Amino acid sequence: MYMDAIIAGFGGQGVMLIGNLLAYAGMTQGLNVTYIPVYGPEMRGGTANCTVVVSDDDIGSPIIHRPKSLIVMNRPSLDKFQSRLQDGGIQIINSSLIDASLTEQERVRTVLVPANEIADKVGNSRMANMVALGAYIQATGVLPLQAVKDSLGSVISSHYAKLIPKNAEALQAGADHVGK
Repeated sequence: MYMDAIIAGFGGQGVMLIGNLLAYAGMTQGLNVTYIPVYGPEMRGGTANCTVVVSDDDIGSPIIHRPKSLIVMNRPSLDKFQSRLQDGGIQIINSSLIDASLTEQERVRTVLVPANEIADKVGNSRMANMVALGAYIQATGVLPLQAVKDSLGSVISSHYAKLIPKNAEALQAGADHVGK
């Protein structure tokens, strides 16, 4: 098994958190993982992103030029990364902020997820990132959703521990949206 992903959005949308969570959950499953956050001036209103590789074999390089999968939280990130997605790849698109007509539908598998609206229904619009990750887990089958939920306590600061149940609920809501 091998899956790589670029996760991208505006700085502040929690893309680094869900990348870290995906990598950590992969480790708990005994897989090899890499996680590379991209920090820089683009985080101030532009696109922020990270790359994650999850594999049951050795990982040759953590650098991803043509990813197998994307989680795209905003339009600038779609513009930057969609064309790099491998043919036959999968992209999770936050359709709350990205018009579906801008997404590729034939060359790749596109899963539209109204992450902001689903997060609002869960009770916290800032959890759109968790909704998107839940959708990604369900659509790709890369890891068991429960492993991701169980890893929340290891990647969310203890200061925010009271939000772990809501984050788990947001993950489930994203997975349920894809499972329909």
